[in-house]
Amino acid sequence: MSWKQFILSFSFFKQLVLAFLIVCATLFLFMYWISFATNHGEEITVPNLSKLTLEEAEDKLDELDLDYELLDTVDYTPGYPKLSVVVQDPKPGSKVKEGRIIYVKINAQEYAKVRLPDLIQKTYRQAVPTLNALGLSVGDTTYVPNLAKDMVLEMNINGKPIRAGQQVLKMTKINLVLGDGKIGFEEETDPESTPSDSTETEQ
Repeated sequence: MSWKQFILSFSFFKQLVLAFLIVCATLFLFMYWISFATNHGEEITVPNLSKLTLEEAEDKLDELDLDYELLDTVDYTPGYPKLSVVVQDPKPGSKVKEGRIIYVKINAQEYAKVRLPDLIQKTYRQAVPTLNALGLSVGDTTYVPNLAKDMVLEMNINGKPIRAGQQVLKMTKINLVLGDGKIGFEEETDPESTPSDSTETEQ
């Protein structure tokens, strides 16, 4: 039988159809396997881990077949329990696949410490932004007699003197002792002379 006769024969068409069906079945099974292996169409909603401890967050993520990784500890944030989750990525409500790692940052146990700047001989107007830039603030202000008005003469916390370079917690209130600018140079006056009680008698 020649090749032309073979191509036009029923046997050839039968084998061609059979090969086509095999290819289609193989592609279908392959796509089904890919879908199953990657959980195609199955997404998990990321829960809100805010204010949870790491143990609580881990339990919650385990229930959803998710995992977590601690990235860092952030500066103490009021309103959040100590060592609780402050930031997470992906954010709550995001759609992820099974086994996805959720990255978290937790709250510190206390405020970070900063070094107290040297404010002595600085003006009150200079002291306020300097303290604020470090996360500190001005507490009580006390005025004492001094030539320089509003100049910082002393710093203290709760009445206890502190010095530049000393470490204090952020958000600490620094009390300042300032000059009132009211003292001046006193003029010296000569005491008034009193007339002599004795008189010379002429002889």
